[in-house]
Amino acid sequence: MKLRTLGTSNIKISPIIMGTWQAGKEMWTGIDDTQTTRAMRAAFEAGITTFDTAEAYGKGHSERILGDALKDVRDQVVYATKVFPHRLKYDQVIMACQRSLENLKTDYIDLYQIHWPSGAFGSEIVPIEETMQALNSLKEQGKIRAIGVSNFSRVQLEEAARYGRIDSLQPPYSLFWRLVESDAMPYCIKNNITILAYSPMAQGLLTGKFGPDHKFEEGDHRARNKLFAPENFQRVQEVIKKLRPITDRKGTTLGQLALAWVIAQPMACAIAGARNADQAAQNAKAAEIKLSKDELAEMDAIGRGVTDHLDDNPVMWDFV
Repeated sequence: MKLRTLGTSNIKISPIIMGTWQAGKEMWTGIDDTQTTRAMRAAFEAGITTFDTAEAYGKGHSERILGDALKDVRDQVVYATKVFPHRLKYDQVIMACQRSLENLKTDYIDLYQIHWPSGAFGSEIVPIEETMQALNSLKEQGKIRAIGVSNFSRVQLEEAARYGRIDSLQPPYSLFWRLVESDAMPYCIKNNITILAYSPMAQGLLTGKFGPDHKFEEGDHRARNKLFAPENFQRVQEVIKKLRPITDRKGTTLGQLALAWVIAQPMACAIAGARNADQAAQNAKAAEIKLSKDELAEMDAIGRGVTDHLDDNPVMWDFV
């Protein structure tokens, strides 16, 4: 898998990144630690070198599973983790980073990200200057190699960039969720900020495995995803039918096609989760798919059958 440069750093990342929210278990169902570990190893063996996690995923459980799974190949992989918005004061960031270092069993984190802007989920408002001072200090000490932000708008991204180099933005981005294109993407392109797209398969919708009668198990956060709401879900089913002829022509799965579309966009890499080794290996194959300008335009037009009906709220879930 051909690696790409993260922002202006000297860090090389894979265009397909393994996401590990599900490894934390909280807000997911049917997750098994042994299967998760095998998935991480399978991803690495298939050429995925970059793994995204967060302290909030299972209160550090995801980080710990990742640290155990890849400790023998640490020098060959890139770790990206995040600090939650309830810990954005200077000392809190320093302590949170230390916990993540211990969880990951490493002495440095390649990419350390602010998970959500200050004030999210009822958190205390902390000036971004203070948070960036802590991140810059960690970078100077060699505890982190690059700074990123997640779920930031263009305005918030520009403000953070006043106080230090931001090398990545992690927004929700898929064929079915494209608000970043009209907000922060132009700024990222201009300033060489890598877009790490999360939910590039729209939390599984773009795999085609969720039929019209699907019911989530209790505790699965995807039940609150706006794309699964009845008014949107029907449009999703119609659009997926229109995408299938493209998968037939390309010899791919729907999920692989969705990932290939994302990594063909400017500055974008795709964070894809996997419950087991087979899913991880299948995700990696998306990096081999080449889409022509005509195919990208065709998919763009098809996808708008969903996105043209969404509002401008950037949050994918109705957690309230």
